Amino acid sequence: MQNATLVALSGQVALRRKLDVIANNVANMDTAGFKRVSLDFEETTMPKASATLFPRRDRDNRFVRELATVHDFSAGSVEMTGNELDVAIEAEDSFFVVGTPAGERYTRAGDFAIDNTGRLVTADGKPVLGDGGEIVFGNEETNIAIARDGTISSSAGLKGRLRIAAFTDTSVLSKDGDNLYSASAAPTPPAFVRVRQGALEKSNVSGVQELTAMLGVQRAYERISNMVKQQNDLSARAIERLGSVNA
Repeated sequence: MQNATLVALSGQVALRRKLDVIANNVANMDTAGFKRVSLDFEETTMPKASATLFPRRDRDNRFVRELATVHDFSAGSVEMTGNELDVAIEAEDSFFVVGTPAGERYTRAGDFAIDNTGRLVTADGKPVLGDGGEIVFGNEETNIAIARDGTISSSAGLKGRLRIAAFTDTSVLSKDGDNLYSASAAPTPPAFVRVRQGALEKSNVSGVQELTAMLGVQRAYERISNMVKQQNDLSARAIERLGSVNA
């Protein structure tokens, strides 16, 4: 395979990966607390030039490769729902703490529910943790109230307080699936806790921004495809002419 085709192929692979990320952003536009993801790429030279003694030196082949996945942790808009189990955090660096079989995970999605055992859980059934562990309600409890500092009470009295984790450096967070994040460093207690009951933080994905990015990727992919086709046509014509030369 010719070098030009290899270089083009690396660009197409990068664009396909970027398109997958954009599609995932669009699919989660209505997911509570979802954070937009983007990709960073870099130019890499491979292999290094080797022959330098001739009038025409070997030239570097420059490829594209994925450098990093970047999460945009800016706050999404807050929508009032009136649901007593919906909670929004009013600080960009803070997260709800969730218990999973793999350990504690973190999320901005506050669309909570109560499961059949009385536990306060996320939308997909994972327990939401308070300062003292899982938060559990009895079958007869009503009038659930969540104060601005995360303190939870019901008709049975005080139930605990939502545990909020803060990360001043959000680069330690990595996507863990199900709208959860794992952390490579321990969180710090937030300087202050402010939550809003009956409200949800919406996704920070902009449909216009993602559509514009998608169109850009598609056009770039088409340009590369046309370049590869032209290169292949040129090679085919060269082979045809060489094959027609009489020995």
